Amino acid sequence: MSNKSFTIKQILADHWDNFLTLKYDLRPAIPKNVEKVIHCGDPSFGHALYFCDQCENFKYVPFRCKSRFCNTCGASYVSDRAISISSKLINCTHRHLVFTIPSELRNFFRLDRSLLNILFEASSQTIFAWFHNLNKSEHFTPGFISTLHTFGRDLKWNPHIHMIITEGASGNNTIWRHIHHIPFSMLRKRWQATLLDLLHKKLGSRFYSLKSKLFLSFKKGFYVYAKKEKKSIAKNSIDYIVRYTGKPAMAQSRILNYDGNFVTFYYDRHEDGKRVTEKLSAIEFIKRLIVHIPDEQFKMVRYYGLYAKRHKHSSKFILLLSPAKKRFLRKHSNWRARILIAFGIDPIRCSCGHIMEFVDIFTSKKSSPFLADLPPPAYNVS
Repeated sequence: MSNKSFTIKQILADHWDNFLTLKYDLRPAIPKNVEKVIHCGDPSFGHALYFCDQCENFKYVPFRCKSRFCNTCGASYVSDRAISISSKLINCTHRHLVFTIPSELRNFFRLDRSLLNILFEASSQTIFAWFHNLNKSEHFTPGFISTLHTFGRDLKWNPHIHMIITEGASGNNTIWRHIHHIPFSMLRKRWQATLLDLLHKKLGSRFYSLKSKLFLSFKKGFYVYAKKEKKSIAKNSIDYIVRYTGKPAMAQSRILNYDGNFVTFYYDRHEDGKRVTEKLSAIEFIKRLIVHIPDEQFKMVRYYGLYAKRHKHSSKFILLLSPAKKRFLRKHSNWRARILIAFGIDPIRCSCGHIMEFVDIFTSKKSSPFLADLPPPAYNVS
């Protein structure tokens, strides 16, 4: 059996009904998204019909679920998100930052998902405060995009913020100031203080003792990755953004084996890069996976500074993508173009060589969540 046959969709389909009998207290978003994934590509949930008027062949194309939790649909979501983000980027060097939290805090964010907003708030305040202090009269403003990841490489709960930020900023009078040096020690201590203060305000006096303990235990602050990249993020920004703003909790390529009862997967340990293999029961694997499904309407990607709203100098910035390239990328982001680019096959070209005509859309459920732009074809009726 090849690795390609080990799919998360199959694992969920095999064990979800049994998982539900265990009576776990599930957030509403979990069963909704899992059911979407299990039935993704099922024509009974809706499909589009195509017809070839040359040879009278029919082809019907089942709708996809459009869930970000789905590895198949997530790829399309990531691609669309990358184009959207890249269209906003200023043509300058960007830095990749990662804001992490100690293990002592992680469970707070799992028990109360609303606290995840504080990670965005604290990291953005950390950045804005430092840039502001460079010159208070100028009030320098950078542009940055923050993404929440809730998973570590082993699928365990580990919320942290990935940020892509301009190595420069615009001020009240200065159009652009290049800023290449971002001090590690400052970021770590400011991030620690801001996060703990916001959590203290939210959680109240019960948090005070842990707050004091964490200041003593982490005298250098909470870890922030801020090293300068060897290659410019600007020129390869779309691929880079895809990597960090839409990364799934588990890539299916990491699944080494699935025997119907146990799942074996690997990850490269962050500390030393050593490859680790782990074997879990299918139920335990599902438990680790579904905890990373975000609540409905929760924004996993957020824009700040120059990327959130127009600045007085915005018209003077040179953007990374030209208007022509933006139009090209958007034109080739639909399902048909993606298949054609990826596999060199036009999905609506009939076996006789003619392009099939769209006939109609069919759905058995008026409120079907699968109604969206058309997905890759999976069935052929001749």
